[in-house]
Amino acid sequence: MTSTVTIPVEPPTDDDIARAGRMIASVAAAFDGKVVGQERLRTAMLVALMTEGHLLVESVPGLAKTLASSTLATAVQARFVRIQCTPDLLPSDIIGTQVYDPRHHTFETQVGPVHANIVLLDEVNRASAKTQAAMLEAMQERQTSIAGQVHSLPRPFMVLATQNPIEEEGTYVLPEAQMDRFLLKEVLDYPSHAQELAVLDRVVDGTLGRGAGQSPGEAVVTPDGVLALGRLAERVYVDAAVKRYIVDVVHATRDAGFLVGAETGKYVETGASPRASIAFLQVARALALMHGRRYVVPEDVRELGHSVLRHRIRLSYEALADRVSSDSIIDAVFAAVPTP
Repeated sequence: MTSTVTIPVEPPTDDDIARAGRMIASVAAAFDGKVVGQERLRTAMLVALMTEGHLLVESVPGLAKTLASSTLATAVQARFVRIQCTPDLLPSDIIGTQVYDPRHHTFETQVGPVHANIVLLDEVNRASAKTQAAMLEAMQERQTSIAGQVHSLPRPFMVLATQNPIEEEGTYVLPEAQMDRFLLKEVLDYPSHAQELAVLDRVVDGTLGRGAGQSPGEAVVTPDGVLALGRLAERVYVDAAVKRYIVDVVHATRDAGFLVGAETGKYVETGASPRASIAFLQVARALALMHGRRYVVPEDVRELGHSVLRHRIRLSYEALADRVSSDSIIDAVFAAVPTP
């Protein structure tokens, strides 16, 4: 019988934390130089990029999702691709296909647009279920298979998928099991009055640009630097009490009636899966590094708690009838679970 020896992971040093802080600050500054507001989106995108997770964004059109994605990609010298989803979009349009070359009488492989570092999958709910499945498989496996040949996706790799909550005609709702594969889900709101004025000022003086491609900004971090940040985040210390706190929060969504009361618990059909616990751990570590700490505190767990859980809690028909949102359920869960 063999025993397994666990080698302790050394937390980041002061120099590591300082270097990471400079890199994150430079990327955030480049983002803020092009995008007005959207601080939560910026934080979620940085966390997803550092952990190589994926982000689901729900919002109406015109809230700078494309600009935000392309700006982040430029800041980290990453290849950016935008895919507009439509009902006739085929899996081969995303992952690639083989094309016949009549000159040499052979087939050559052409990889699809998913082979980029940052992929904006616009209005993912307009793509058919088969195309959604192909994209989500690439997200999970980090590779595509074309005519039996496996093609690895570049690193870092992040998908930002968007969906419009207003127009539902001609859409294909993402299954719960597929939504669970997104690290975070952000819900964007309209900008404030001051922020919208700032947008107009930037349009007038030309600093906003007419499109992401016409105002590329400048690179401040390399892709290797992003991967280094991810490795540093994996070394951030997580105390056993914080791990228990994460598991307690996730378990509370599965038995909400017991912890938050039957009146609120009746609105939850199913709670979050163990992927939520893993996501909490990854997100909390990345946030701790962004805040200049080598250890996780409970505030790191709560900061993006809604983004981790809102797409992983399935609401009952009573919740839909009473217009109860998943965010209100999450508020009740965090209020009920004791903080270490």
